[in-house]
Amino acid sequence: MNRTERFYKIDQMLHERRVVPIEVFLEELDVSRATFKRDMEYMRDRLHAPIVWDRDAGGYCFENIHATGPAYELPGLWFSAGELYALLAAHKLLGDIEPGILASHVAPLQARLAALLEASGHSVSEITQRVRLLSMAKRSVEPRFFTDITIALLERRRIEIDAWNRGRDETNTRTISPQRLVHYRDNWYLDAWCHWRKALRSFSVDTIQRVKVLRESARNVAAAKLDTHFASAYGIFAGQPKSWATLRFSPERARWVQAERWHKEQQTEVLPDGSYRLRVPYADARELLMDILRHGRQVEVEAPESLRQAVAEEVSAMTGMYRSCYLINS
Repeated sequence: MNRTERFYKIDQMLHERRVVPIEVFLEELDVSRATFKRDMEYMRDRLHAPIVWDRDAGGYCFENIHATGPAYELPGLWFSAGELYALLAAHKLLGDIEPGILASHVAPLQARLAALLEASGHSVSEITQRVRLLSMAKRSVEPRFFTDITIALLERRRIEIDAWNRGRDETNTRTISPQRLVHYRDNWYLDAWCHWRKALRSFSVDTIQRVKVLRESARNVAAAKLDTHFASAYGIFAGQPKSWATLRFSPERARWVQAERWHKEQQTEVLPDGSYRLRVPYADARELLMDILRHGRQVEVEAPESLRQAVAEEVSAMTGMYRSCYLINS
């Protein structure tokens, strides 16, 4: 058991048995005498536990005298080692949220998480120095828009937005009913019912340039329908899968890819030569194409032919670009 668990065990034993000999503590806690002494010192000095040694009874007990100092109280929650690391991850994630986004609301929560980590006997500064959660390709979000979207989402209100379409380089005004905020690959997306398109749409929050919270109640879409629409195909692009991609990774790259989950319905197969075949459903090839290209020659698209052709065209264009640069420089 970890240190915090021992604190609760010590507290429980003293309440149940009144007087507990040190040998009983050492046996049930399974710790050395030195570790037990350090735990007792921490509980007395940091948690203000009124624990005393009763020479006549031959054990430790709670002092009955009402102290005038700080009240003794164990933290309201205790955590296993795994739960502490999860708590650390939450603490770090809150700290990594785009500066300004919900900062005034997040700061008190961070302080409480830090206090829980400290109470566990682990220094927050030490843990955060030793464990890192790294982000990349994060796009900035306007804090006031993020706040308005969150309020409308939770209060089930419609919002009017000006959304920039990167592909067409144009901005459209739409009225939407927000359904979910999604944090995906270090960026925020808003799944919503678009009253203009009369269909579900996903908006990258960093492309939203204006937000107006309306009085009308938001249209609710069932969670199952949202999952079917937004989670049935590969990546962030929503919709029913139009095809299945079959990818074959080299034996070398298979050592990494075999441990990855590309899609909840993926189909996998380890081939006799050590290569790895992966099949995933997709509705839009753009994100899948980028993920295929990052593996370079270590992956081959076996099917469908349309995706295989798209990869070939992209590789050909890249080759032409670099060949031109090489000829110019030579």
